[in-house]
Amino acid sequence: MPTPTPSTQQLVSIREIRDNIVLLKDGSIRAIIEVSAINFELRSEDEQIAIIQNFQKFINSLDFPLQICIVSRKLFIDNYLKLAVEASGQLDNELLRIQASEYIKFITELSSLTNIMSKKFYITVPFYIFESPTKTGLFQSVKSAMGSASGTIQLSDEKFAIYQNQLMQRAELVFGGLVGLGLRTRLMEKDELVKVFYDLYNPAIRTAEEKK
Repeated sequence: MPTPTPSTQQLVSIREIRDNIVLLKDGSIRAIIEVSAINFELRSEDEQIAIIQNFQKFINSLDFPLQICIVSRKLFIDNYLKLAVEASGQLDNELLRIQASEYIKFITELSSLTNIMSKKFYITVPFYIFESPTKTGLFQSVKSAMGSASGTIQLSDEKFAIYQNQLMQRAELVFGGLVGLGLRTRLMEKDELVKVFYDLYNPAIRTAEEKK
């Protein structure tokens, strides 16, 4: 008898999102931080060296792992170009109409030569349940976590509050380190997290919606 194909829900490791925290089925939790970008190439050589050195210091200052994610999406600009054409047609100034026409022509030619991409940058800050040993010891905590692959670990409200507090302390360290690099950071909220994960697990649907 062939092995049944697992459902999509079984393949997704996320159990729920509570208080802007992602809870995984193994009982571990995640905070997702959205990070702005900086144009490294436009900085002077001294500034580039300083950024690299500060980033190295930031990474070396952490005693926990991080996951850095870059989500790239192709931008479909047909609707944008239509709006630009409509807006240019309403301009009274002849010079502005010419400039708008040249701009639209440039963007159209550019999009035909290469894919125009949007990029989002995220940092995932984790906290694992075996980092907080139970009364039976660290070994039992690790064993419990590793043995949960086929099931889901439920966190009590008390344990969730404890883990959340420790996770937020880590997030604050990340905030401080990245601000020193000239980056803007913010903790993503529940609705934003739901949308991000939905788009990641349903790329075809997102693409179809953007083309409309």
